[in-house]
Amino acid sequence: MPTGFPKRRLAAGAALVVAALVTTTACGGGDSDSDSDSKGAGYNAALDKVVNASTKTGGTLKFVGKQDFDSLDPQRTYYGMTWDFMRFFTRTLVTYDTKPGEASNKLVGDLATGPGEVSPDGKTYTYKLRDGLTWEDGSALTSKDIKYGIERIWATDVITGGPAYIKQTLDPKGEYKGPYKDKSADKLGLKAIETPDDKTIVFKLPKPNGDFEQFLAMPTGAPVKQSADTGAKYTQKPFSSGPYKVQSYKANKGLTLVRNDKWKKSSDPLRPALPDKITVTISANLEENDKRLMEGDYDLDVNGTGMTQSGRVTAVQDHRGDVDNIQTSFVRYVALVHTAKPLDDVNCRKAVFYATDFAGLQQTRGGELAGGEIANSTFPKAIPGYSDYDPYGVLARKGKPDVAKAKAALKECGQPNGFSTKISARNNNPGEVDTAEALQEQLAKVGIKLQVDPIDGAESSSITGSPKVVKERGYGMTMSGWGPDFPTGQGYAQPLFDSRFLFESGNYNESQIKDPAIDKIFDDAIASTDPAKAEELYKQLDKRLLDQADWMPFIYEKNISWRSPKLTNVYSSAAYNGRYDYVSLGVVK
Repeated sequence: MPTGFPKRRLAAGAALVVAALVTTTACGGGDSDSDSDSKGAGYNAALDKVVNASTKTGGTLKFVGKQDFDSLDPQRTYYGMTWDFMRFFTRTLVTYDTKPGEASNKLVGDLATGPGEVSPDGKTYTYKLRDGLTWEDGSALTSKDIKYGIERIWATDVITGGPAYIKQTLDPKGEYKGPYKDKSADKLGLKAIETPDDKTIVFKLPKPNGDFEQFLAMPTGAPVKQSADTGAKYTQKPFSSGPYKVQSYKANKGLTLVRNDKWKKSSDPLRPALPDKITVTISANLEENDKRLMEGDYDLDVNGTGMTQSGRVTAVQDHRGDVDNIQTSFVRYVALVHTAKPLDDVNCRKAVFYATDFAGLQQTRGGELAGGEIANSTFPKAIPGYSDYDPYGVLARKGKPDVAKAKAALKECGQPNGFSTKISARNNNPGEVDTAEALQEQLAKVGIKLQVDPIDGAESSSITGSPKVVKERGYGMTMSGWGPDFPTGQGYAQPLFDSRFLFESGNYNESQIKDPAIDKIFDDAIASTDPAKAEELYKQLDKRLLDQADWMPFIYEKNISWRSPKLTNVYSSAAYNGRYDYVSLGVVK
């Protein structure tokens, strides 16, 4: 196993963490004046306020991570931690506010002077750019650079992996073929975006979409300078529009950012740009990473998925003032692949739900406080669409399995003795392989033989994200986690469940759901101008997904996150699924 511990010790470690958290919470709920907090800012201090506020510049901010960025190309990345980190060298028209907690969900101007001017019919968005915008070579950044960057999303034979919201919204029929096949002289032939001058950009939507500005805040809305575009190789050396630029990058090894001396603070009121240098070290030794974080060799985990079981115990017991128990907006899940027999039968999928010991999976991940609550809905609690609907009695049985109903469902789908299939699990995501192996043991009790196949999470978009590879490898299930791209039903659920978001590569509809009824719910909810009506539609979506046993959520994730006492301006950002807001960080020299 990746952690090097047998399962028995994992469970013991989880229990110690929970015991430590319960004890310290009872002693004052994480107040920073308790004895165990004396060495740091305080347990949970960064959840809703800024820890160690400072404007001092200098020093090196040192990240460590178990898993590399999925891509440094803004149009190709889909990892939340990359989106958070990428703002060091990538800017967008609008972005999320640099404030703690829920206040971070507010969209503010970045390259643009502010949010867009929207026409009364909701179909035209107009933006004016700030003065003094530059690239790392000192050349002016214009509206045409923004249009060109966005156009790259259409080049799906070269630029793969990123979200497709902008493409689906501006060109639902797929008429534009991308800048590499564009026959216009300037390669700016996408009619839905107009650039009347270098400081104005206009988006023309075929039909309204109230989340459109949320799309533009993603890295896919970032500019790319046409003369610096190297196509599929752009990830190796992206051209900076932010306060830092890439000095060196070696995949699965590390990244170094240095100051971009052509960046003008006057053009960027959001980024304090405090460190002189930023380094990222990639190391697959998860426990060693935690140890070196606590020893001060590194400042922060760039992946933001929490510490290992052993790291949690040490951190909570010895350094409680330097950790936060963050409630993320991620759901840990198992996608049940509809194209893999016999999981194409709804009753075989239901058998998996009934046979799963959700409480056991929760314990493997660290218990309720360190791992998260048992999930019943396909939606996180903070996203409109969540309900208490519980058709399999998961919460009613406190997460315990119903073996009798599992066997009845197997009989109903013609597999009374069970069946065999494979599940993927990322070996560099804390606890995921262990959780898959716990599920393997649980399902075996009803005759479902599950083979666990560990994969490198950095390659998941080309493995579990490729229906062809999924079929070749014989996967019937994939285990992963998902958080909202932005805090609406569309921003959370559409890539997971809409058949129009099922792609040959970079696919996140891992169950490969093709349900016209689900697609229509998305269309109706997105078109609705009444948030209450949209929420009810997303609850209908949740109900249908559960009734059809399409996708099995099992944990609403929490994690224990380390923050170095050397860090300044540390706070948890709801806009980045509870992660610390990387772009605000400084470091004491």
